[in-house]
Amino acid sequence: MIVVTGATGQLGRLVVEDLLTRVPAGQIVAAVRTPEKASDLAERGVKVREADYDRPQTLTSAFEGAEKVLLISGSEVGRRVPQHQAVIDAARQAGVSLLAYTSVLHADTSTLPVAPEHRATEEAIKASGLTYSLLRNGWYNENYIPTAQQGAAAGTIIGSARDGRIAAASRADYAAAAAVVLTGDGHADTVYELSGDTAFTMADLAADTAAVTGVPVVYQDLPADAHAKALTEAGVPEEFVQMLVAIDAGTADGQLADTTGELSRLIGRPTTPLRATLAAALGN
Repeated sequence: MIVVTGATGQLGRLVVEDLLTRVPAGQIVAAVRTPEKASDLAERGVKVREADYDRPQTLTSAFEGAEKVLLISGSEVGRRVPQHQAVIDAARQAGVSLLAYTSVLHADTSTLPVAPEHRATEEAIKASGLTYSLLRNGWYNENYIPTAQQGAAAGTIIGSARDGRIAAASRADYAAAAAVVLTGDGHADTVYELSGDTAFTMADLAADTAAVTGVPVVYQDLPADAHAKALTEAGVPEEFVQMLVAIDAGTADGQLADTTGELSRLIGRPTTPLRATLAAALGN
């Protein structure tokens, strides 16, 4: 039995969809906070079980009979470590043969603001004694759809990433990698640095946005303080302003630039280019 936590989320659903092409539906458990949201999966034969990271007792029952578990990282920044620990504890109690976790690129060395909780979770997984596979996902192409939409409307994309490069891939690419690890052999105690085959700059994002929308879009690079001021004036909450500026600083430092090739090797095909994702979302 393969259990996917957060199975109604954007990534989780894609993982389940990919798994359905590889194993019978009855071997898949969609572990979700709100089972009603997974009724369509249940209709297709997937087992749907309640699993709330904040209610450990639900995790125990959700993991009953599990052989492998995919822990998709929680979305509540600042709460992830205890939530993830509850999943790790339940997986250990269930005696699973593999716990896979969606981490972040170079979690052990990254200075990106999202890295500390991922690093702490990785350490907890290793300390648990469970056999693991750490899926250190790079950025998603889809992260840039709102930026591209805003850029197409305004004619300008702003940031402070300078000419830093981003080796992003689509969510479906990362979902496929997770499905491969969950259904294949040879993934015990592995760490995968997953990223797109090619890396783009924010100027490239502007150019791709212009190409798929047919309207002129340029990238305007700003000093970090000016970028923060512009975001604040646009109504972005302060905590997100600081995070966005910090991510651009990490991008400028090359922390998202690695084109390791590990993702395409795992999924057996090239990763999805940014322009293809933008075209699907924004193309006329």
